[in-house]
Amino acid sequence: MKKSIILALIYVPLVVFLVNCKENRKEKDKTPFVWEGANIYFLLVDRFNNADATNDINFNRNKETAVLRGFKGGDLKGVTQKINEGYFTNLGVNAIWMTPIVEQIHGSTNEGTGVTYGYHGYWTKDWTAIDPNFGTKEDLHELVEAAHKKGIRILLDAVINHTGPVTEKDPVWSEDWVRTEPKCEYTNYESTVTCTLVENLPDIKTDSNENVELPQVLVDKWKKEGRYQQEIAELDAFFERTGYPRSPRFYIIKWLTDYITEFGIDGYRCDTVKHTEAYVWEEFKTECDYAFAKFKKENPNKVLDDNNFYLVGEVYNYGISNGKYFDYGDKKQNYFDNKFNSQINFEFKWNAKQMPIQEMFAKYDSILHSNLKGFGVLNYLSSHDDHDPFDAKREKPFETANKLLLAPGTSQIYYGDELARVLLVEGASGDANLRSFMNWEAQESNSEILKHWQKLGQFRNNHPAVGAGKHQMLSSNPFVFSRSFSKKDYHDKVVVGLNLPKGKKIINVSSVFQNGENLHEAYSNQDLKVKNGKVSVNSEFSIVLLETK
Repeated sequence: MKKSIILALIYVPLVVFLVNCKENRKEKDKTPFVWEGANIYFLLVDRFNNADATNDINFNRNKETAVLRGFKGGDLKGVTQKINEGYFTNLGVNAIWMTPIVEQIHGSTNEGTGVTYGYHGYWTKDWTAIDPNFGTKEDLHELVEAAHKKGIRILLDAVINHTGPVTEKDPVWSEDWVRTEPKCEYTNYESTVTCTLVENLPDIKTDSNENVELPQVLVDKWKKEGRYQQEIAELDAFFERTGYPRSPRFYIIKWLTDYITEFGIDGYRCDTVKHTEAYVWEEFKTECDYAFAKFKKENPNKVLDDNNFYLVGEVYNYGISNGKYFDYGDKKQNYFDNKFNSQINFEFKWNAKQMPIQEMFAKYDSILHSNLKGFGVLNYLSSHDDHDPFDAKREKPFETANKLLLAPGTSQIYYGDELARVLLVEGASGDANLRSFMNWEAQESNSEILKHWQKLGQFRNNHPAVGAGKHQMLSSNPFVFSRSFSKKDYHDKVVVGLNLPKGKKIINVSSVFQNGENLHEAYSNQDLKVKNGKVSVNSEFSIVLLETK
């Protein structure tokens, strides 16, 4: 295949030259999807888009809550609506990660932050059911189908290590299933894993290999719903096939992998990874791989490509500098080999704040192509539980896009990054500041910001070299670097530089383009030609996206 070339120039103000082949632009299905360079959009289902007001209140969850601590109406239909409208496609998103959608506790807590419901999805009551506030199984089927039609992968969020809090409506599970003390101290391995994350968050005994009966609360619930016999039959078949003991973690692994075989999801983001024994994630990966292979075999017309099931972990405070290991103080644990494809990179925002961009890009390239070769990291600059985001007041939305979407590794857009959704809310406390409803009303007022994110996002989507390619600096002044990526007969190159002015820009491209080569500048939509080893671009923008025609 003809080599594609991308040249990008970045700084603040940033100039980016991007080049790829016309063939790839017009036939995007030939551009391989690579998780290591994906552009993932992360959203809280309840806070993104409300397309069905009839499901806004369930289980009498009608107490007045603290600011942004209750359900606000977002649902699966709302996500599907935006998929069908092309919102994600326009943003260059090729994977969507949603907060957990399983049935949440019915009651509320009132500890520290005021009355709070499980709007965020991390307070599980029943892993086998979708919370009606989020929608139905039919809604999830429609969402996955709609996403796959547009080449977008779907990640659900897996919680294995704890149930939801105990409330007047949600009794604690039996002691052979959970521990309710001690509270984690986080000083070593033991005080991070064999304990409750916080008070009143029962910890699943994932270390147990003892056979246990189902919690009575689930038995009673399933009988009332008329599906007890079906659930028991499925569990019997699972344990007969695997030979696993009927211990707590294997029940939950079975329930979570059912979402793969039934709905064809493409991956899981796994919550609180370091609070669960490492071998649990090996077991989880084994069953996820089995379920994904089964789905593909039974649904050959729904298979997107030959990628394996994707698992990305949340090892809180893990950073790329740690390579494959997380340090508990008294023990270092590898959470990559035989466990996860990638880990969330909590270090990225600090690197983006403190390091020159070339130093940061070179560092990431070095680690990703050595210690982490074959794996990846998920970079972010704002998230749902990071109390110190890169730009809480949204004073630097263009810089945020530039650094996140052009960095080596996988990018994670947090819902509203592209619309400068402010992460400080009057009256809110703690992580509630990060979880306001999506600011759809800003699409017009922040249209230039959105366009910038869209153009860089589409570029990243079209060119795996951006996130997964090999980085090399070509010039320090002006700063110019290349990215190159190959997979089988597909080849993609990216060159990035900085500090070119608005207006007329001339750059030496002789090391990547041939004289006379015809290019297209996608950011300002103009055709160009290489002359004497140089490209001349005259535009009002500080960003230039070049593609070979």
